[in-house]
Amino acid sequence: MPSDSTPLIPSTAHPALQEALQFKLRRRVDTAGHLGELLPLAQRLGLLQNTLRPRLRQPQLLLFVGDHGVAVDLNPPQHLSTTSLVQDVLDNRVPLPLFAHQQGLSVSVVDCGLATPLPIGPGVLSRKIAHGTRNCRLTAAMSLDQVNSAIRAGMEIAQALPGNVLGCAGLGVGSWESAALVIARITGRPLHDLVNAGPRMDRAVLEHTMAVLQTALNRHGPIEDPVQALATFGGFEMAMMVGAMLKAAEQRHLILVDGLPACAALLVATHIAGPVVDYCLFCRSSDHHGLDTALAGFDHNALLALGLESLDGTGIALSWPLVRSAAALLTDVVDPVEPLPVPSEPASTSPADSLDHAFLRMP
Repeated sequence: MPSDSTPLIPSTAHPALQEALQFKLRRRVDTAGHLGELLPLAQRLGLLQNTLRPRLRQPQLLLFVGDHGVAVDLNPPQHLSTTSLVQDVLDNRVPLPLFAHQQGLSVSVVDCGLATPLPIGPGVLSRKIAHGTRNCRLTAAMSLDQVNSAIRAGMEIAQALPGNVLGCAGLGVGSWESAALVIARITGRPLHDLVNAGPRMDRAVLEHTMAVLQTALNRHGPIEDPVQALATFGGFEMAMMVGAMLKAAEQRHLILVDGLPACAALLVATHIAGPVVDYCLFCRSSDHHGLDTALAGFDHNALLALGLESLDGTGIALSWPLVRSAAALLTDVVDPVEPLPVPSEPASTSPADSLDHAFLRMP
């Protein structure tokens, strides 16, 4: 893995620009009254784009989907398949695509590793690594070669996308449980805190899930390398999100993170290039208590908490108008006098030190 000093992704820290942004936003308060959480949100957008006038273009919401081998131990045979959940999205039988289209978000489903074929059509991108992961209760879910292939595929996807906003969410039967394993192994947080959905979760389901997942943790023992932890417990959709997040941050694009699988991917990405989290805003589509634990690890809260219990990605669609409004505070409100221009930061990396080259040097 590259050393911590390798400049893969630039930090958004820029004291002079931050001061200019704060000055500009104070004038908004003077004329319009206090605007609450929109103010720090607007400041973050300015810093991540390195400008006093952040502009958000052609936002893309990607739903990374894959099947998990451990699901056979977690769910009864009659449980919905991942493919049926994906088909509900494609056929507009769930609110996610409708909310997204209302807000001007382009939605694409990325087949990272579904067990069954997904018909190719509008809004579907096939980058299948394998037909589902192996059961991590018995063996490693993925090989390191598969993980590296998925990360590179995620980089390629993000590189080819239009616009400068990437929404990342994962979908797959067993994906939340696999994400809990990844986060627990990397951070040492109690598995129960990540698995427990809250008081509405059936106690028998919680006990069974904990028994299966604890067996998986015990089988594999301590793992120091986060990428190895991802290979052991995670899914193809998480690995592909790692690559997409890294490439988006390298391009100074905004990343909207929704759900526990996306948080697990971000956690791995931060161990490859720490500043990637500077480019992230967090959304939530569920009141699952495990998500509270994951967000606390990043020292962030979700933009909106609406009491949803929906597919990951729904929170991104509903939070997008708030993000767009925060950017408009800096870009579209007319100023009588502009602050002095702030010099741009120097280029973050040379071609030889680009994210792609550094990642290819990883074992």
